[in-house]
Amino acid sequence: MNKEIKQKLTVVKVGGAVVEDDAQLQQLLKDFSAIEGNKVLVHGGGRRATQVAKSLGIESKMVNGRRITDNDMLQVVTMVYGGLVNKNLVARLQANGVNAMGLTGADMNVLLSDRRPPKKMIVKGENGLPDEEQTVDFGFVGDVKKADGRALSALIGQGITPVMAPLTHDGMGNILNTNADTIAGETAKALAPYYDVTLIYSFEKKGVLSNPDDDESVIPVITRDDFARYVADGTVAGGMIPKLENAFDAISSGVGRVIITLATAIDGNHGTVIKE
Repeated sequence: MNKEIKQKLTVVKVGGAVVEDDAQLQQLLKDFSAIEGNKVLVHGGGRRATQVAKSLGIESKMVNGRRITDNDMLQVVTMVYGGLVNKNLVARLQANGVNAMGLTGADMNVLLSDRRPPKKMIVKGENGLPDEEQTVDFGFVGDVKKADGRALSALIGQGITPVMAPLTHDGMGNILNTNADTIAGETAKALAPYYDVTLIYSFEKKGVLSNPDDDESVIPVITRDDFARYVADGTVAGGMIPKLENAFDAISSGVGRVIITLATAIDGNHGTVIKE
């Protein structure tokens, strides 16, 4: 019996820094529109949320670079991510000939999350203060527990391109702020049974760099063994660690390829390829 050949599908995650830069965003949307076949766009928007919160007199609280989402901030991120950023992207994709539909995880129940419980963690000290262990409550932040690939594939099968905001829900009426990298990875994993999926994390660098001060020092391929070595010697640090952890999790869950690349180079031929 011949094994069924799956259609190709590309999931592209674009970060908030690119969303805020109109020239970069315009190029990314043009490149995204040119990707052949089925596709999904996942976006961030943290910088815009911080700007809007400030204009409303709401303080943005961060711990180790992660946003604390209290009730006031939840209203801001719901408006900004699910409304302002998401619908502008949808409108601009329509102008590029892509029949896009904006979604949060609550829409069609495509991404269901548990609210993250308070947990002990090492909090980096500021203004010269030492790091210390604290119990941190991130508030209305979600950890994805279920992604509905069947529902998403039904939309995609109708020629619709989902545009996913970094918001999920808990099934009990609450919207939850959720990391966009995680949403991209969970979406790619959920669609892997239906498509031959390539997941592209696009950001402001050309890929994973061996020297953070040299934008040309792109590491072309990273395996699990490479990853462990790079973390141990400090080549890979900070926010790149969870990004790569998400990438390896996607690969082990059936996603065909994961690429980390520059936002203006999402054709699948540039950046760092993640392999088992």
